[in-house]
Amino acid sequence: MIRQELTSDTVERYVEAPPAAVYDILADVTRTPERTPDIVRCEWIDGATGPAVGARFKATNKQGRGPNWSNKPVVTVADPGREFTFTRAEPFAGTIEWKHVLIPEGTGTRVLESYTVLKPLTIVGWFIIGTLYGLNDRRSDLHDSMVDSLDSLDRLAQIAQIGERNPQEQPGPRRSTR
Repeated sequence: MIRQELTSDTVERYVEAPPAAVYDILADVTRTPERTPDIVRCEWIDGATGPAVGARFKATNKQGRGPNWSNKPVVTVADPGREFTFTRAEPFAGTIEWKHVLIPEGTGTRVLESYTVLKPLTIVGWFIIGTLYGLNDRRSDLHDSMVDSLDSLDRLAQIAQIGERNPQEQPGPRRSTR
């Protein structure tokens, strides 16, 4: 059984898009599966329709060999163009705060994505992660997922910027030439 001390981690990346555009992608949780490899689905719940402090969403996760699981994070900071933060708590898996800070830089945005463990995983949580899901290095899994997430965020932001400048260049369905 693995058992690591998870406390916090941060990754950062420059994105060639203004903070408001980056925020719009991050704060639309329904788009999270487009940029985060371990999220299968996200949807606003309990009457929420968008990012606001106190809004809840349901996230369906997939990692390792185990079944998908869901959690219900709550938005704790929704500051357009500056920060989007939420906290998720799960039985046995503790409480983790996920933060996205946006810093204007040149013609784009420096994005810092981080997590902070507010309440650690229980021994039962570690057993589930290691035995049921077959994950051996949760710290590296989370770090790699954040790197992949910011790489995808950059790609999505660039596609959005191209679409705003040249709507006819937006990627769309391919049409048959027959």
